[in-house]
Amino acid sequence: MAEDRLAAYARCYETLTEQNLGALAALLAENVRFRDPFSDVTGRGKVIAIFRHMFEAMDAPAFEVLDRVSGERACYLKWRMTGRVKAAGDREIEIVGLSEIEFDDDGLVSSHIDHWDAASQVFGLVPVLGPVLRWLGRRFTPAE
Repeated sequence: MAEDRLAAYARCYETLTEQNLGALAALLAENVRFRDPFSDVTGRGKVIAIFRHMFEAMDAPAFEVLDRVSGERACYLKWRMTGRVKAAGDREIEIVGLSEIEFDDDGLVSSHIDHWDAASQVFGLVPVLGPVLRWLGRRFTPAE
């Protein structure tokens, strides 16, 4: 049963557009928790607002689900998101991440926690921050 719910959720992400955010909302519990490196919100409306903002801030954002696993307590989606960031001169980005998904007794998503590296996949693209983050990364890497 969890596998079917996860498959439906994955399909929703792969076909997500600004016009069909209602399809995503229909899969979320009223008090769903969503967390990623930029947000930590509770509530269906707040989650949909995050995705609405994504469509406003980006051109052609798209998700591709690379893998999915149904566990005993949680399910997992490995995904790739691509698009162009309007505020960065339509710079193309690619983010690869993992979502930890939990469903409630009604089969709705009660928790969606994203795990991905904002430092290298987003902040590293910023001209001033990129070199600083790479320098910091080298300081934490053991010498060969």
